[in-house]
Amino acid sequence: MKAEPLKSNHYNQAQELGITKIVLEWTGGSDEGHLYVSTQVAERLDEISDEKRKTIHKLESDIEEWGYDVYEYNGAGDGNPYGDTIKYNLVKGTVSTVEWYTKEVYDEPETITLSVD
Repeated sequence: MKAEPLKSNHYNQAQELGITKIVLEWTGGSDEGHLYVSTQVAERLDEISDEKRKTIHKLESDIEEWGYDVYEYNGAGDGNPYGDTIKYNLVKGTVSTVEWYTKEVYDEPETITLSVD
């Protein structure tokens, strides 16, 4: 999946909040695409005020809405889970993407002589 540029207002707000990474995790496989957005901050989680937590949560929700708008991810598949993870590293100024999937793997069949009781 090609990473789309972040909206400048999301980037600026993330910088103001001390967010170091924004992670978009897409999953699919059963005809629905789902997006989970998370962020990482430089400070310890127990040092974050309730007000800042609410602001971060609101930003994550805004980024999720933006993600559904700019990425085409319908989740269609054969029922096996798959996904894409996009990590925006605001400290390094980089974006990384990785695709993952699962597949059914069958061992060689075992054949024995039929016995009847």
